[in-house]
Amino acid sequence: MGPGALDEVLNCLPRIYDPRVLVGPETNDDAGVFLLNNERALVQTVDFFSPIVDDPYLFGQIAAANSLSDVYAMGAQPLTALNIACFPTCLTPQEMGKILQGGADKLLEANVILLGGHTVENPEPKFGMAVTGIVHPEKIWTNTGAQIGDVLVLTKPLGTGIMATAGKAVMLEREQEEAMVQSMAMLNRAAADVLRQQATVHACTDITGFGFLGHLVEMVQDDPICLHIQAAEVPALPGALSVAQMGLVPAGAYRNREFYGNSITFAADVNLAYQDLLFDPQTSGGLLAAIPANEAEAVVAAMREAGIQAAVVGSVHPRSEADTRIVVSM
Repeated sequence: MGPGALDEVLNCLPRIYDPRVLVGPETNDDAGVFLLNNERALVQTVDFFSPIVDDPYLFGQIAAANSLSDVYAMGAQPLTALNIACFPTCLTPQEMGKILQGGADKLLEANVILLGGHTVENPEPKFGMAVTGIVHPEKIWTNTGAQIGDVLVLTKPLGTGIMATAGKAVMLEREQEEAMVQSMAMLNRAAADVLRQQATVHACTDITGFGFLGHLVEMVQDDPICLHIQAAEVPALPGALSVAQMGLVPAGAYRNREFYGNSITFAADVNLAYQDLLFDPQTSGGLLAAIPANEAEAVVAAMREAGIQAAVVGSVHPRSEADTRIVVSM
């Protein structure tokens, strides 16, 4: 479902007015937050999708990492998870078990407890999790709040949608496919830990189906700020730009461009391949955080020391009436 259709569906939901709801659906944040007491708030999210890789075990790992990511993006610690699985009859019990095993192993890596789950029969396999976490009410990260003078730090390379499309066309080299899978299966736990320990996080989100630029637009919303992005600084998966130049771009990228394009200005030298990469819908993408500029060098260094391909990709500026929300240059 594209972002436009999703907004129309969500508008059918009743508005919730309860002081215990600290973060609800209105801001399109990564998870909901419910106040328990002065020291604790409950963080809840759910996500599942169809296989993006053929290997059932790797699919399970990627789906789990993706489900956990929303909790990390809120600055929270995930505690428990419930499996959500749709299995067709054509899958063998061994294949179903491998999907569940991949998810369970990723939860063990994250120190998250699997409490159970639910399965249904479905023509197409789908897998994911409902995840519950906890956070101090005064330490919640949301997708808004970026301040003028901040810089934007991205913690994973872009291009999973483009590379998966190339994979379906059997046009990926083995090293390229391995890099894509490794990125998607990597937890955002270490990146979130570095941000908590070394940064003043003003805003944070994770990059998923709306693409890098779509999530940037959500970060701005109605704030009087403009995000300036340097396309050449945005990390990309090996081969992603070359694949985009060949036109192997998923339909979701075009939907993201159609919905968010009016909020974005591209400089003349930002070619179509870069634009497609920035609109590319991601699976289990990285965190995108707005932090003070004077903290960025140490934060990026600490992430790279931890094996995270982090980079400063933009900055936050005042927005005039003539500005779009996002300006992209090389």
